Amino acid sequence: MKRILPFTLLLSALALSSCLEDNPDYAAGIPSPTISIADVRNLYKGTDVLLDNGNLSGARQIAGLVISDASGRNVPGGPQAVVVQNRRKGLVRGLVLPMPDGASLNYAVGDSVVVDISGATLTSQNGGLRITGLSPANITKVSSGNKPVVQAATIEALRASPGTYEATLVRVTGGNITPAPTGGVTYSGDKNLVDGSGNQLVLHTEATATFASRRVPASATFQGIPVAVTGADGQPLPQLWLRTIADAIDPSGPVYAGFPESFEGVPQSTKGSYNMNTAAVPDNTVTFGTGPWKLYQTILGNTAGRDRYTGTQGLRMQQNLTVSGLVEMKFDLPNGASKVTLLYGAYYTDASSSWMLEYSQDQGATWQQTGPTITDAGNWQHSITFLMNIEGPVRFRISKLGLGTSAPPAILNGRLGLDDIAIYEN
Repeated sequence: MKRILPFTLLLSALALSSCLEDNPDYAAGIPSPTISIADVRNLYKGTDVLLDNGNLSGARQIAGLVISDASGRNVPGGPQAVVVQNRRKGLVRGLVLPMPDGASLNYAVGDSVVVDISGATLTSQNGGLRITGLSPANITKVSSGNKPVVQAATIEALRASPGTYEATLVRVTGGNITPAPTGGVTYSGDKNLVDGSGNQLVLHTEATATFASRRVPASATFQGIPVAVTGADGQPLPQLWLRTIADAIDPSGPVYAGFPESFEGVPQSTKGSYNMNTAAVPDNTVTFGTGPWKLYQTILGNTAGRDRYTGTQGLRMQQNLTVSGLVEMKFDLPNGASKVTLLYGAYYTDASSSWMLEYSQDQGATWQQTGPTITDAGNWQHSITFLMNIEGPVRFRISKLGLGTSAPPAILNGRLGLDDIAIYEN
């Protein structure tokens, strides 16, 4: 006799499978009860949308991970809101879910949830999308302790495409609090976070947040949830909402003027060959906004989806070398260094590689490694922070080790992408 699963058990099985951050498409011809957050966001065209079977293409629920932390009392949409994100076909997207009083405390970061959104309303409040009309009865918790994806984002990227990152968990490097905080300046209110090119976002902290009275550093790697509010000029202005004080990572002195170096401002063709020595590019040296950089066995890459960069281009270091490739500053910074941050990742589907950060205090005559050798470059963009305490003039370089031809798993020596190198004063 064929056994028929109870409906509730079948629904639970569907919910469990749908909460994966990248779940496969359902078999052709079988309507999925779950719609991606990206598809829900795309339904909004400037007016409120009542979500129903028709515009949800037969679905009635979204699935994802909770990224908000109610304990910090600094949540976009108010302290009672829950923010969830999911990843579908490589797209990480999120939504704010306002809830009745006290309900948000039932959900913790990393909770995997299924949310019945049929009959609720997709709306925009000051530029940010949210779903209203929900209650705890609409949310089913599937599991806890999962690790949400954290996207590395520059201030420039957040300004250029605020909707791409809105209501997701991001980590931002390469900015200074401007004007520089002095005395007892605290997180409470709005603080301007500005990069070396003048791009700005607002670090927003509610007066009732648990860390509102803490002193704000000159710079840090700030992690949180961005939302797009409407600025005085009527244009989207990104705000970043830290969840707790733990989202201010590795506080330090200010980033040097002109940094992070984005390796833009010169045409890609300027360095289209890995090894050049011409009048325009002597000894592989190209001058960018911060100064001259030697790009040995390194080109300017701008292939979308393959090179790891923000803006219009970044760096791509050669693969399979038996000598080290170098991205080397040919100039000193005067006030030492407390921190270096950058973005990196393997080119396209290449193997990982091994690279290290080195510094010199004798104008490049000798070099010393700082931090560990990095070996985890995958086919996505990472951010990394190196902490240090260097006094006096200093310059840095990235050395990609010449391990020879890739022969996995013993030898991994693929092409490496780099971008947005930021150096912070001591």
